[in-house]
Amino acid sequence: MIRVGLTGGIASGKSAVGELLRQHGALVIDSDQLARDVVAPGSAGLAAVIERFGEGILLPDGGLDRAALGRLVFSDDAARAELNAIIHPRVRAAATTLEAQVSDPYAIVVHMIPLLVETGQQDSFDALVVVDVDEDTQRARLMARNDLTEDEAQARIDSQASRTDRLRVADFVIRNDAGMEELADRTHAVWHELLKRRGQQGDGCGC
Repeated sequence: MIRVGLTGGIASGKSAVGELLRQHGALVIDSDQLARDVVAPGSAGLAAVIERFGEGILLPDGGLDRAALGRLVFSDDAARAELNAIIHPRVRAAATTLEAQVSDPYAIVVHMIPLLVETGQQDSFDALVVVDVDEDTQRARLMARNDLTEDEAQARIDSQASRTDRLRVADFVIRNDAGMEELADRTHAVWHELLKRRGQQGDGCGC
């Protein structure tokens, strides 16, 4: 099994790359989805978040109001650290459970983790793929996608590891500065490199 960490800054295009890798045959474990799952209505995770941040972060249907929570934590380092202390252990446990269910010894398992570098997991994988985009593009995408002001978008970017820090630990970099066709080509090239690494581990396929 090849264990791959996939990361990148917010609005860099991680999800698009993760889906492309899935189409190539990777087993993708999406930490963003797991982070949503562990605070689903009725979960212990959501109860812990409510206990810390109050019921003002709930939607009328009892679900988590992510926009309201985001406004609280992205401008407050201490609050964000407390939220991460609730969410991250639960996400890691869920990811470990999913990976343990993989029976194919030659699987390429991709852990898509937005805060991989920030949480010190860069040495936990056989390969680390970073989706990279310049900060101006990142900020513009984030403003459009999440309906944020420039200051709000910048605060979310600043809450993460720097672009330099991510690139420093990357084994493979996928630039997402063109269209989807170019992104698909670049992802395909990295997929072939991952196949080569898998072949070197003993399955004999470097195709």
